[in-house]
Amino acid sequence: MCCVRIATNFVPSPGMVYGDDWALVIPLANEEDEFAPFVDALRGTLDRLGTGAVYFVVDRVSTDRTLQLSQDLASNDPRFRAIWAPENRNVVDAYIRGYREAHANGHAIIIEMDAGLSHDPRAIPMFLRVLNEGNECAFGSRFINGGSITESNYKRTLLSKVGTILSNVLLGTRMYDTTSGYQGFHRAIVGRFLAYPLRSQAHFYQTELRYLLRRSRFAEIPIHYKAPSPRVSQRAIGDSIKVLLYYFKLRLLFKAPHL
Repeated sequence: MCCVRIATNFVPSPGMVYGDDWALVIPLANEEDEFAPFVDALRGTLDRLGTGAVYFVVDRVSTDRTLQLSQDLASNDPRFRAIWAPENRNVVDAYIRGYREAHANGHAIIIEMDAGLSHDPRAIPMFLRVLNEGNECAFGSRFINGGSITESNYKRTLLSKVGTILSNVLLGTRMYDTTSGYQGFHRAIVGRFLAYPLRSQAHFYQTELRYLLRRSRFAEIPIHYKAPSPRVSQRAIGDSIKVLLYYFKLRLLFKAPHL
């Protein structure tokens, strides 16, 4: 039973080792109640690995003590860094701000995950292993063998599955899950998409990234996802449809971009 799906264009590169200089990018918003257990889980993984840095990105969407808690943690544990980003306009800005900070600090591997234990920190070693074995990108998949999605409204699960099907059909990707937010990249890949004008302003940006990176060396790995939010906003769905159709049109015109 295989738990890692390697892209068909994967070429093994035994000498491609990126080592232990890696970082997590994690946007936070109104996480006060779940902050302590989430940080405990992160610390457990960091302690076991003996490496890693964590970039918490907080903006004006957060109205509780999340920023203060992040700053207090950062002052006591140098592995954690609190980034206050009041200029953010949407969730994509939060992710990109974190990536910019981690990229500027020279980390060889940068992994994106959600807060609140939606994504399990215990999966981080798998991402690192995959990214140290010749892959440029590692995409978390809830729908591959060994993955799962729990505590989720069935409509949200259906939306994720339908989104993956539409992306594969309309954009020509070949992935089991194009809508997951747990993903990791080599620094060079991050530099490429930081320089690209991403169009999505909501969570479809993760699908957009996977589409743009479809020609890279990538692997999908199983993750266990807990969905704390029972719904996806109509605005986010509208953004997804608009961006999906934009890239579909470019594909029909034989102008499909890639990174």
